[in-house]
This record gives sequence, C-alpha cells and structure tokens, in this order.
Amino acid sequence: MAGSGLQVLGLALALIGWIGVITACALPMWKVTAFIGQNIVTAQTFWEGLWMNCVMQSTGQAQCKVYDSMLALPRDLQAARALVVISILVALVGLALAVVGGDCTNCVEDDSAKAKVSVTAGVCLVVAGVLCLIPVSWSANSVISDFYNPQLVDAQRRELGASLFIGWGAAALLLLGGALLCCRCPKDQYPMKEVDGDAPSTFCRPSCFMDIVLENVKQIILLFH
Repeated sequence: MAGSGLQVLGLALALIGWIGVITACALPMWKVTAFIGQNIVTAQTFWEGLWMNCVMQSTGQAQCKVYDSMLALPRDLQAARALVVISILVALVGLALAVVGGDCTNCVEDDSAKAKVSVTAGVCLVVAGVLCLIPVSWSANSVISDFYNPQLVDAQRRELGASLFIGWGAAALLLLGGALLCCRCPKDQYPMKEVDGDAPSTFCRPSCFMDIVLENVKQIILLFH
C-alpha cells in the first residue's frame, strides 16, 4: 500500500511539473522590464520569452510578436528552446510509462516488469527535470549578469520573469516525482523483510535501484549498436 501511495504521489507531482514546464515554455515572461533609474516612470513594459516578445502599454493593451527567424536568434535562446521542448517530450514519455507501470493499471501483469517500467519512468522524469532546470538557470544567470553590467543603460536591463520561477518549480516537481517513482522494487527479486510485524515493503533499496538503472542503460546502449 505504501508503494502504491508513493507511486500516485510521484505521478501527481510529475504531472503538475510537466504542466509547469509547458506553461513556462509558452509564457513570454522569461525577461521583463527592470523598473530602475529612468525606467521607474515608463508607459511600456517589455516581456521576452522563448518564442515571442511583447510590449504592454500603460493602457493595458499588449502587442506580441513572434520571432521572425529561428536561425537569427542568439544561440543561448536556441539552446533553451531545444532543452525545454525535449524536457516536455521526455516528461511525457515518463508520465506514460508511470501509468503503464502503476499498481492500479493492468497494462503490465508481471510485477518485476512493472517495477522496472516504474523505475524507467522515474529516470525519464528526473532527466526531464534536469533538462528544464538547465535553461531556466542559464537564462536567470544571463539576466542577472546583464543587470549588473555597467555598460548597459537602464532601458536595456531586465529582471527575472515569472516563467523562470515557474520553470524552477516545475523542475523541482519533476525531480521529486521522478525520485519517488524510482523507489519501487520487484518483490520477487528484492524481497524486503518484515520489521516489527509490518508488511514487506516495495520501497527501493539503493542496490535495487542501481541494478534496475544499469539494466535499463545497457538496454539503451544495445539499441544504438
């Protein structure tokens, strides 16, 4: 029962994290206008995202423009786009595997195979979390560096946008959800002893987790040979 509860909790956290990554990817609020110096009183607010930039007027009207050319964009923005999109796809695969390997589904009958699918799902979600964390932290570092760059005027300075904070939260949820899904072992191959009359647990030991991960890595390597 405890193992099933961890699975459901991990899947729920990962699902929320996946939605968060999509939200961070879509919102054009990775960089926002810094209200400092002469920008304290301004009629326009600038937002910059992965796919478009927007200008918010003091009247409440917003005008957004999609970037014209992908190849003309800075390399760091292109890399951030790619990593976030890959993170969304990898997380989607992880969520699908988590459902297939769940105790509440009958897609896989064998408990040993189901545990391996669950651990594989957890690994995918952890990888997705890392892929989301890299561009978000990278962009935040770029914004902070430019903010304190004395060669830039106040109008060129930006602050951290809401998308970055959403991305950090989403990455944390994916990492936590993936870690919980990794904590499941096959009962037949890694039996756990009862302690003080409690029922045997399927909570994963380090040796069990490493064995399953190494086996999955070997299978992936064989696919490319």
